[in-house]
Amino acid sequence: MHKNQGPVYYGDYLELNKLLDTQNPLSKKYGDEAHDETLFILVHQVYELWFKQILHELNSIKKIFSVEKVQESVLSTVSSRLERIKKIQTLLLGQLEVMETMTPMDFLEFRELLVPASGFQSVQFREIEILLGLSTSDRKEVDREYFLGRLNKQDQERLLKIEKEDTLFSALEKWLERMPFTFKEDFDFWKEYQACVEDMLCGDEITIFSNVANMTPKALEIQKANLQSTRETFDTLFNEEKYANLVKEGKRRLSQKATLNALFVLLYRDEPILTLPYTILSHLMDIDENFTTWRYKHALMAHRMLGTKIGTGGSSGHQYLRDAAENNRSFIDLFNLSTFLIPRSQRPSLPQELRDEMNFNYKD
Repeated sequence: MHKNQGPVYYGDYLELNKLLDTQNPLSKKYGDEAHDETLFILVHQVYELWFKQILHELNSIKKIFSVEKVQESVLSTVSSRLERIKKIQTLLLGQLEVMETMTPMDFLEFRELLVPASGFQSVQFREIEILLGLSTSDRKEVDREYFLGRLNKQDQERLLKIEKEDTLFSALEKWLERMPFTFKEDFDFWKEYQACVEDMLCGDEITIFSNVANMTPKALEIQKANLQSTRETFDTLFNEEKYANLVKEGKRRLSQKATLNALFVLLYRDEPILTLPYTILSHLMDIDENFTTWRYKHALMAHRMLGTKIGTGGSSGHQYLRDAAENNRSFIDLFNLSTFLIPRSQRPSLPQELRDEMNFNYKD
């Protein structure tokens, strides 16, 4: 515990004189100050401060997951820090409502002074995306060279350096791959799971054909095609070649082993030892969803402010932001796991020895 070596003054500790002297509207330099430019500056500065805190949390979590063996005792810390990020995201979304108190005509009073600056150049937000596993080469809505070309050399080098390092995504993937519960000498969970899935699909097939009299030929073909598609989708989980092809095509990001173990966590999340891993996976999906929501609301705000004008950074304004919201998600593989969930009542029964290993057993 650190001890105070002398008196501390509130303003000095927070360096308020420095902080509050950084709102300098450009419009003031070229004539009458545009009243709403101060709001515009403050909102974006606050965004960057919160981005700094999010990076602080993400880097600490990555460090925890980067060791070869992650102790169960630290998972509560990971969970609480992810929860903090979610709370911060709530504030980020709320700030858009403050920004929307500025009308389009108020914005036009100073907008041209900002060219070619753009939120596109927020390096901290790009760092967040990279840490979450979305590299500059993974972005689907804009060319990588154009993306990096909007940044100065120092910021380009900073992002390229970070891209060479491990990410939270890669550290999480390795953590999931090490999960020990799905294969024992006398128990192969995935063989049991595949048998349960086959029983479920056979039941669906029986249901379809028992209702043939109530369906048109076209409806029957659709039902049969859907069933076949479901079988093929489940097959991609276990066929290494098919899974590898999906990764190559960019349709899967997590490794096959990590995906299977994440699915096991979702299927048996009520087991005590899996409660925190499930909570962590849920938090990551929430964070991904919140950033998607933030991007989408940002796109709507840009449309409201600019109509179909080109953005100050040279992008297609709200169209670019909307595409970014739809196409750039870090943990979409976790969302897709719901495809492979089966009812609790149809899950494979775990051997008692394994259940004991996954529970907290107290002896008298």
